[in-house]
Amino acid sequence: MHELLTPGEMGEADRLAIEMGTPGIDLMRVAGQAVAEAALKFPSAQRGVLVLAGIGNNGGDGFVAAEVLRLRGLPVRVVLIGRRERLRGDAALAFADWQGETSSALPADLFRFGIVIDALFGAGLDRTVEGEAAATIDAVNRSGIPVLAVDLPSGIDGRSGAVRGVAIKATRTVTFFRKKPGHVLFPGRAHCGEISVVQIGIDDAVLRRLGIRRFENTRELWASAYPVPSAEGHKYGRGHAIVMSGGPTRTGAARLAATACLRAGAGLVTVASPGSALLVNAAHLTAIMLARCDDADDLKTLLEDERLNAVVIGPGLGIDDASRNLVLAALESSAALVLDADALTVFKNDPQALFTRIHERRAPVVMTPHSGEFARLFPDLGKNESLSKIDVAERAAVASGATVLLKGGDTVIAEPEGRAAVNTNAPPWLATAGSGDTLAGIIGGLLAQRMPPFEATSAAAWLHGRTGQIAGPGLTADDLDKALHQAVGALIEDLGTTAGIGRTT
Repeated sequence: MHELLTPGEMGEADRLAIEMGTPGIDLMRVAGQAVAEAALKFPSAQRGVLVLAGIGNNGGDGFVAAEVLRLRGLPVRVVLIGRRERLRGDAALAFADWQGETSSALPADLFRFGIVIDALFGAGLDRTVEGEAAATIDAVNRSGIPVLAVDLPSGIDGRSGAVRGVAIKATRTVTFFRKKPGHVLFPGRAHCGEISVVQIGIDDAVLRRLGIRRFENTRELWASAYPVPSAEGHKYGRGHAIVMSGGPTRTGAARLAATACLRAGAGLVTVASPGSALLVNAAHLTAIMLARCDDADDLKTLLEDERLNAVVIGPGLGIDDASRNLVLAALESSAALVLDADALTVFKNDPQALFTRIHERRAPVVMTPHSGEFARLFPDLGKNESLSKIDVAERAAVASGATVLLKGGDTVIAEPEGRAAVNTNAPPWLATAGSGDTLAGIIGGLLAQRMPPFEATSAAAWLHGRTGQIAGPGLTADDLDKALHQAVGALIEDLGTTAGIGRTT
């Protein structure tokens, strides 16, 4: 269930389900029942439940939940924000079934309630929350009472995750059929609390008719393409990656990337080092090989050997003309490329020159910008506040011709062909020096094994997040190698067992 549906797509899914024979009120009743069951998991609900309801279908889900809880014997009150006469369709039917007390404002005894069910707006909100609704949300947030959000915390834009003026801070969120982008993009994700996805009777065949192209980055998205080693394989069949090193005072980043590249499964990895840094690199490298590479001509010569099928370039590279020429030389090769850090910054004054070269080549290119690098390469996209993070990553992928990994707590991966994924497993302590070099290396290691670029980049982002989870708070980039070993090992064991080549006894 890793597809992400925009509010518009979710509305279409509802319409198609109704067209296929499921009445809308039945979908609402199942949704409301699920909300009630979720509310009962809060021990404090026994003290009383306050349901905040709007006049749309989100409010209808709240009316159903309120009646279910009333029949279970709980004290329940509904606060309807909006005029009753504006209720229409299924929401009006659900309100007619509600047999309890309804008021039009928060009660003075708000604190006697043990839980608030937020059924004001849901994912379809497309305007700034103001007036009575905004005041109600503020009061609930200040109260500290646990909140169960229906579909999406009210005030969060379901398409972008943006806060529309003010938004509920939920303890838990129950959504239906599939998550929405607002559940996985910040700041929306931080407002959701624990998220449950409930199936309400919409057939999965609807997804095929909708042609969904956006996903949460789970293993199911890329597991079938992951290069599980075979018993008859050998290192030469798993690719040979090159990682370009910077000068003698900037070698650490390349070594972090090279180590991750090898750990991710590349059969061989070579650090291409300028002569001035050879001794520094040699003092630290064992399983990773070393080759002298002083300039763009040297790199071109090195990459004439097509067995060298993946290149990671940018970590610690420097931002001078020599570095720019090295990137251009790599682009002339037939190798898959990961362009990170300085390899992107050197084109800040002429990003189109980079994009033109990428479009001209057949081999894949992955770019891994953080927000600052992205803004320099795509200044128009970076300034467009009407676009979600997924939107801008998708447009950047089309404009550049590369698979784009736009970093952050909600890292987005987008390919030129139209698919996009949002990574959700990265802990905040991964935001440390050298962490991005490790990520670039994981991508390079998977590309070396000929994993398709979108799948390789998505798998790398997931592995990077899992590595951070294993390493734990307080990690430094030096801790990531051991943790990556564990993350890759567990993944391969799981996928290998699935493929029938797992443990032997």
